Amino acid sequence: MTTLVVPNADTPLDLLLFVAVGREVAGLVEQTLAQNPGLAALGPFPPAGTNVTVTLPAAAAPAPAAVVRLY
Repeated sequence: MTTLVVPNADTPLDLLLFVAVGREVAGLVEQTLAQNPGLAALGPFPPAGTNVTVTLPAAAAPAPAAVVRLY
């Protein structure tokens, strides 16, 4: 588990998670709301300085590159 801090009042939860993970992850916002009771009541833009506990997913394995043969 990781604790993220909302940097300013203009940062929505989904953007905070996207920046932390570096990609979109299906169900991460819902999982985060379930782990942090009362977070949804703060609205779409949590106040600056709000601590958010997140379970970050494992890093995605890079897709194998296609091999191109000219001859």
